[in-house]
Amino acid sequence: MRSISDDRTSRAIIRDESLRLFAVNGPGTVTVRQIAAAAGVSPALVVHHFGSKEGLHQEVDQYVLDVFEAMLGELTGESGAELLDPKSGASSLSEAFARHLPDGSPVPAYVRRLLLSDTDAGRLLFRRLYDLSRSALDGLAAAGLAAPGQDPAVRAAFLLANDLALFLLRDRLTEVLGTDPLSADGMARWAPEMLSIYAGGLNATPPQPQGEAP
Repeated sequence: MRSISDDRTSRAIIRDESLRLFAVNGPGTVTVRQIAAAAGVSPALVVHHFGSKEGLHQEVDQYVLDVFEAMLGELTGESGAELLDPKSGASSLSEAFARHLPDGSPVPAYVRRLLLSDTDAGRLLFRRLYDLSRSALDGLAAAGLAAPGQDPAVRAAFLLANDLALFLLRDRLTEVLGTDPLSADGMARWAPEMLSIYAGGLNATPPQPQGEAP
């Protein structure tokens, strides 16, 4: 059993290792003993911090939601106007993904597994993500940065479905694009096209990357 050598608490390490194992194998097949071994702690310490595997599972789900909430909050806060500009917003979006979902993060794989499962946890996660999407759209509309549409509920669902496609179809998109869309390079390609369509529809032309001739 190794010692905790980084800046995270043992609780955070247990949570992070649980997230990684859940993403690869699914929460139902991972045991407390496996989690403890991956975190370098005893099974008793896992139970001490979280009460049970179900308590740990709930904390992992909350952590994933917190990641998305922080990212959406950053993108729809004071910099929301810049985000809707395809030229400056593409950089903001790429940087936000890199901060909250760095290369190697197990969050995308976990989200995909959970959303495609026929479980109460998957349904709850989608409902919470939808509520975040609806709140983000309402905030942009209130600030005059976006139109709510004739049916705000449908518009928020459309935006969420488009965003979640990156997670659900990540492997297939990587195959056809030759770049992982959730990587830094992939997001640098994806963001200008997406934001151009959001801002001007399918007739919009994405701006030239800085330093390139038109």
